[in-house]
Amino acid sequence: MATENTELKAAIELLEKEKGISRESLLDSIEQSLMTACKSHFGKNDNIIVRIDPETCAYTVTAEKEVVEDEAHIVDATLQVTLEEARRTDPHVMAGDIITMDINSKAFGRIATMNAKNIILQRIREEERNAVFNQYNSKVKEIVSGVVQRMQGKSYCINLGKADALLNENEQVRTERFQPTERVKVYVIDVKNSTKGPKILVSRTHPDLVRKLFEEEVSEVRDGTVEIMGISREPGSRTKMAVWSNDPDVDPVGACVGMNGSRVGAVVSELRGEKIDIIAWDENPAVLIENALSPAKVITVGADPDERSAKVIVPDYQLSLAIGKEGQNARLAARLTGYKIDIKSETQARESGDFDDLYLDDFDENGVYYEEGEDEYYDESGLIPEDAVPDVSGVQEETE
Repeated sequence: MATENTELKAAIELLEKEKGISRESLLDSIEQSLMTACKSHFGKNDNIIVRIDPETCAYTVTAEKEVVEDEAHIVDATLQVTLEEARRTDPHVMAGDIITMDINSKAFGRIATMNAKNIILQRIREEERNAVFNQYNSKVKEIVSGVVQRMQGKSYCINLGKADALLNENEQVRTERFQPTERVKVYVIDVKNSTKGPKILVSRTHPDLVRKLFEEEVSEVRDGTVEIMGISREPGSRTKMAVWSNDPDVDPVGACVGMNGSRVGAVVSELRGEKIDIIAWDENPAVLIENALSPAKVITVGADPDERSAKVIVPDYQLSLAIGKEGQNARLAARLTGYKIDIKSETQARESGDFDDLYLDDFDENGVYYEEGEDEYYDESGLIPEDAVPDVSGVQEETE
């Protein structure tokens, strides 16, 4: 019985630890290399049996041979053995029996040994590539941290530890510039296997980069108490994110903002100053659209769920804020809610007749409308009635 091969065992354990290659795969490659060496040495390996103990790494190489009377009866020396030679192994063997004989692998020639070594090295490289591929393939749709190595054309090469990732030009924020050795977080969008190792594609523009950064910073998002219901993003400029709490005692917006804005501040810092609007998600599309247009104040919203469209009326002085610079605020709100949003000022709505259609539905039975947070009261003419002093106790004023 073969004794423990301490050197081979130590080498396998080292490869298993440092390269992440399984012991079973390494032992299989050794078995294949010994079979190949036998074929190189004897010309064939049809009757060769290799056994390796997975615990001790002791191995044996044997050949099954037919026993013949004498050398005159030998047709193929790799498959047959004389009775005289066979009885040195088993004194009771008879002609016509099949005997298993040990093969001294140390006696293999230089070419056979080199072939065996090359097979082991090739297998180790393949398994190492597979291990790295599996490691990063499990991180698809996750964020990883890496160090910027160099520019590769218009793309950045980012070292993730055991492999390099490629940040292509179309996945870069146009305002961001990185320097070598700079650490950066990226979102893994795809991992492809190749003969040169895994090809890892990452992004800095993907909306889920923001989602994953909040998962890292906000424990309530990480444990599912607070859910991120939607994100619309213009990378490098502004993001709107709608959040919802599964716990009535947890304020979803407050949880994401953090004490003194610490949590959202950490995300903004990682995104190099990109502005982030966090709004409360609501099942009512009109309320959701009103929230999404924040920081602009809204008089009223008329939403049509079937047409996925909405008409919004804002105070005259809030129109430019609601639309945003180059239409950005309205555009992000539309993407976040999935509604086509038509925004009009109060004056424009009155001139078009939309004001009466949308606005008058919100008056109470006394013909008085209260705009929450603005402390303003209107009658149906749109003017503040002199004697209108409605009871607004219990109406909580919004605070920014």
